[in-house]
Amino acid sequence: MNNKLLMIEDNIDTACLIQNFLEESNFDVSLFSTVSDAISNMKFYKYDLILLDLNLPDFNGTEVLKYLNKLQNTTPVIVLSAYSEVSTKLQCFKFGAVDYLIKPIDLKELEARMWVHLGRSTKVEVSKLNKIFRFENEKIFFHNKSIKLTKIEFDILSNLLENQNSLIKREKLVQNLSSSASIRSLDYHIRNIRKKINDDTSNPKYIVTEYGMGYKLIN
Repeated sequence: MNNKLLMIEDNIDTACLIQNFLEESNFDVSLFSTVSDAISNMKFYKYDLILLDLNLPDFNGTEVLKYLNKLQNTTPVIVLSAYSEVSTKLQCFKFGAVDYLIKPIDLKELEARMWVHLGRSTKVEVSKLNKIFRFENEKIFFHNKSIKLTKIEFDILSNLLENQNSLIKREKLVQNLSSSASIRSLDYHIRNIRKKINDDTSNPKYIVTEYGMGYKLIN
């Protein structure tokens, strides 16, 4: 049986491109350009995954995420948006999105990420709690305990968490910090974060250094 997908996207060109690609990959896609129509449809049909744009004509995508949270929705939601700001991504994760892709979308990457979340679609909440690190209510948790961080430590760890399991170059991390930040100060703050999560600085297993390149958060 084909996986049933709900896509809420008002850009007809983008929507048709994604819909055609996914239907060729044997997904059953229901497309809506407004939140109102999509929500009405959800009362009658159960979906395996939701693709959600943020800029919609009747509601903002984050409002949709909040609404689904109130309904205790367990259907994975992947946000597709042109907004690349870390703050926007973290806000979406805060309200329950399981993934965030920046437009223009690479269709093969989208399908690959969809399969990851479809594999755990019935256990979304459990999988979140089983994560080593997670972002919730503007705090970062390590093994379900809130970590006390300075602002710059929070910014660094947020960037690492948003790109979890992927290398971030040191130069890119520094660019996302204050104008006075430097490579040396970044390394200093990384050491302090490691101490707060008892990550062995000589042989770290959570915040891993790829020498000459950057850092990777294992989650």
